[in-house]
Amino acid sequence: MENKGTDEVEKLKTKFLSAWHNVKYSWALKSKTYFSRNSPVFLLGKCYHFKADDEDSPTESCSTEVCDAPPATGGDDVEAFRRDFASRVWLTYREEFPALPGSSLTSDCGWGCMLRAGQMMLAQALILHFLGRDWMWSEALALQPLDTETWTTSAAKRLVASLEASLQGERPSDPGPMLHAPGAPGRAEEADIHQREVYHRTLVSWLGDSPQAQLGVHRLVELGLVSGKRAGDWYGPAVVAHILRKAVEEATDPGLSSITAYVSQDCTVYSADVIDSHQSCVAGGADALPLTDSRAVIIFIPVRLGGEKTNPEYFNFVKSILSLEYCIGIIGGKPKQACYFVGFQDDSLIYMDPHYCQSFVDVSTNHFPLQSYHCPSPKKMPFSKMDPSCTIGFYSRSVQDYQTISHELSKVLLPSAKEKYPAFTFMQGHGRDYNLSAELTPEKREWPFIRDPQRAAATAGDFVLL
Repeated sequence: MENKGTDEVEKLKTKFLSAWHNVKYSWALKSKTYFSRNSPVFLLGKCYHFKADDEDSPTESCSTEVCDAPPATGGDDVEAFRRDFASRVWLTYREEFPALPGSSLTSDCGWGCMLRAGQMMLAQALILHFLGRDWMWSEALALQPLDTETWTTSAAKRLVASLEASLQGERPSDPGPMLHAPGAPGRAEEADIHQREVYHRTLVSWLGDSPQAQLGVHRLVELGLVSGKRAGDWYGPAVVAHILRKAVEEATDPGLSSITAYVSQDCTVYSADVIDSHQSCVAGGADALPLTDSRAVIIFIPVRLGGEKTNPEYFNFVKSILSLEYCIGIIGGKPKQACYFVGFQDDSLIYMDPHYCQSFVDVSTNHFPLQSYHCPSPKKMPFSKMDPSCTIGFYSRSVQDYQTISHELSKVLLPSAKEKYPAFTFMQGHGRDYNLSAELTPEKREWPFIRDPQRAAATAGDFVLL
């Protein structure tokens, strides 16, 4: 009886903690983000110019939410940027989903931001794979700004519902708005648009908040248990890279069989390992035949861009990386506050913020609402506030693509006189050729960024400082 009473208390404490996090991360006041009209804006490899041809003022700025688009090319680019940004898949805190593996938690509020940032980077890779960089969501410009009244009202309702459920032992229901089923496609163009929307919806469903979702937070938490991470723990960007790799590799949905993932070792990308990842085999046991260039590869590169703070000498390097179309962004953020970096303007990073708590959406239903998976409001942060620990992502469609990527990145990685060392390197051959894992246990080979408690003083984040 005593154990049962303790369990009930723990469950009640968990629900009240979740309710508090729901308030904390839902009552966020959304301030406008202003962009200069005089500097280009880069978003995952695309460049936008907000300045109109007839504007010469050096002090003009605009908000992508409320700016009246000026005439000529500047106005077109403001709208194009808004549409492009809002088409990226946005993954945030959620509440009232099924309990996470190994816990009674039904929300990731307050601790799951790095997992969400990793999901967003993974989503961008899947968009490139299935839809291409030029794809834009047809409803992107129809998204409503995240105004204070909307968020505070919904937060208050969720708080009341959550507290009532805690006392009554019931789960609040939130059916949410449903989209209308698309009409039967007619012309070839309509059929193509319809097919792309099917891919879009399927992609989001893989990232949903249910145990069945191939790349959802439940699956990521389950894989994190191998590294000693539990629901409620803080996940670093390097550990998340390995979790994402395992999730993609072990996905059973046939739609994900054409893509896999690779994580660099000690800031080194081994070309032979990536090429092997591109190639898969025809089923047939010992007689299996290799299929050349049959899979795309998502490349994750955990790096550290400085000591306690990001070294300013790496700022231009980060800008160069985010200017490449095959870059799928960077997961990192401020200390203990993760975000997904997707672009920059001048000395500010542009990012997507997972720190909003939204209601659970059942992605297993037909025509589930997509609006909460897209963000109309970009945020900016000075480069100087960027945490040095991060993971950079790239998408490589084929072996030929990888050869081009590695060649181009090798030029970007040439260190300056001040940097002395590149952020990461490319090497020929396999990682095993360099005896990197000779003295490691199987667990350490699988999770090379696990902390050793006896050497905790020598570590910083996910990296060992030499």
